Amino acid sequence: MKNRSAARPVRARIITAWRVSLLFIFWHVVSGYVWIRDHVRIPRWFGSDSREVAVRLWSLAWLTFVWVLLWGTVSWANIIGGLVLATAIVTLLPLPRVPVEGRIHPIGLLILIGRLIVDFFISSAQVAWAAIRPGKPPLGAVIRVRVAIKSDLVLTLAVDYLNLVPGTMVLEIDHRRRMLYVHVFDVRDEKRLVAFRKQIAFVERAFIRAFERDSEWHPSPYHGIDEDFHRVARSNGGEP
Repeated sequence: MKNRSAARPVRARIITAWRVSLLFIFWHVVSGYVWIRDHVRIPRWFGSDSREVAVRLWSLAWLTFVWVLLWGTVSWANIIGGLVLATAIVTLLPLPRVPVEGRIHPIGLLILIGRLIVDFFISSAQVAWAAIRPGKPPLGAVIRVRVAIKSDLVLTLAVDYLNLVPGTMVLEIDHRRRMLYVHVFDVRDEKRLVAFRKQIAFVERAFIRAFERDSEWHPSPYHGIDEDFHRVARSNGGEP
C-alpha cells in the first residue's frame, strides 16, 4: 500500500509533464504554421490556396513512393532521388490545373461508398442474369442527363461512380452544360428508364452532399476556365 501511495505523486507528475510537453509542441506547430502562412510566399505553380497546395504535396509524395517501389529498397538515397525527380516532373511537366473546390464530409462519403458497393453487386447480378436468361436480348440506349454538380473534379468522380457500376458507361461529358451521355445496358421498358433516372438523381445528391454543399461552396479562381481560349467563361457557358 505504501509503495502504491508513493508512486501516485510520481505518476501524476509524469502525466502533467506529458501534457505540458504536448501543449508546448502544439503551440510551436501552430506558431510555425502561422509564420509560414504570413511570411512564406507559395510559388504560383504550386497552387493558389491550401487545397491546391495539398494536392501538389500529395503528388510529390505519391511520385516519390512509386520511385522507391521501382528501386525495391527504402533508403535515403532513393527517397531524396525520388523527391528530386518528382519535383522536376511536377515543375517541368505539369498536368492541366484542376480546381480543388468544396469540402469532404466523412458521413456523406461513407454513405456514397456504401451505396456504390450495393449498386455494384445488384447491377452485376442483373447484367449476369440478362446475359444467360432466355428471350430477347437487352435493348441498350444512350441517354442524355444533366447534373447539378459544379466542380469538375467532383463531376469526374461521379462519372467514375457510374462507370464502376455494371450496366452504365459514360460515353461523353459536356462539362460546360453539365451534360452526360450515358450508355445504359437495358432500357426495354419505362420502368428501367425511371430506375436509371433515379440512380442519376441519387448520384447527383450524394456527391453534392459529400463534397460540395451550397452553404460551403467557394469557387476556385480557376473554376470555369475555358481550355480552348485560356480565359474564364461565364457561369452560363457563354463567352465573356
